[in-house]
Amino acid sequence: MRVSSTAAVAASSEVAGDDGVRRPGGEVHAWLPGQNQTVCGLQLSRTRLRRFPHVPFDYSDTDVLTEADPEGYVCPRCLAATQGRREGEKGWARTNPRP
Repeated sequence: MRVSSTAAVAASSEVAGDDGVRRPGGEVHAWLPGQNQTVCGLQLSRTRLRRFPHVPFDYSDTDVLTEADPEGYVCPRCLAATQGRREGEKGWARTNPRP
């Protein structure tokens, strides 16, 4: 199930952007609005993650976070759930079938 088009961000902290709008910071997870858990299964209420419905989860596994970024960590399980399989990649292949 690919959820990248509707996924928003849930983060452990928030920072004020240049325009005064709050932005996610700290540990970042994918979250589907209307649910009380992240895509990787963490409950928002127990982990005290803040919701950011106005920020889409558009991170990729090739993104490099630096010291200047407010996001310190992007959840790899949420990345895997939102990106899906690569083009042309199959789940499994039979290489040596039995006669």
